[in-house]
Amino acid sequence: MIYSYPYPHPAITTDIAVFTLREGRLCILLIQRGQDPYAGAWALPGGFMSMTETLDGCARRELLEETGVEAPVLFPFGNYSEPNRDPRERVISVAYLALIPLDRMSARADTDAKAVQWADLDDLPPLAFDHADIIEGAIKALRSRCEAFEIVFGLLPARFTLSAFQAAYEAVMGMPADRRNLQKALLGSGLILATEEVSCGRHRPARLYRAIENLYPCRTLGAT
Repeated sequence: MIYSYPYPHPAITTDIAVFTLREGRLCILLIQRGQDPYAGAWALPGGFMSMTETLDGCARRELLEETGVEAPVLFPFGNYSEPNRDPRERVISVAYLALIPLDRMSARADTDAKAVQWADLDDLPPLAFDHADIIEGAIKALRSRCEAFEIVFGLLPARFTLSAFQAAYEAVMGMPADRRNLQKALLGSGLILATEEVSCGRHRPARLYRAIENLYPCRTLGAT
């Protein structure tokens, strides 16, 4: 394909905010940059879109290349276009959100990432570019979707207790929720089904539930 547009045009990047729960805390996946600008600084995984791929394809590729993580579901939630946000050139970033249970992935640094870490949202390191603003936007987008319950399933195993759902919900919202009201709303929502299984462990066994079939695409292999 030949491009002959005579006017300056920006580069396009994607940045991906991947959340998980660690010991009941909401954490985000960060990479340590291996190249300038901001070499050695922490940042969201992401990178430049090529001329032959879509935004979604770019986000999936960059996340996989830099961290080894495959996100079954990516939600675009915003774009960032401050003219001086990148010292290299004029860059517009489209930001994506992903939720993955910790037991379903193992992140590792690759390509131009020196290291990866799961960072607690209350203890973030200094970040490159405008990634602090992107994370703030990701949290707002996540919380706005949380009231509908479905997105919380992305942080949970395929089968979960009502207590586990409440813990995930509260971690996302950043505040406690009334147990009786939340569980009543969830049970009456038609979004979950009781299984014949119960939890095991030190505590009293509790009924395990699952999201209804195909409700959250993270539970299906063919999600796009």
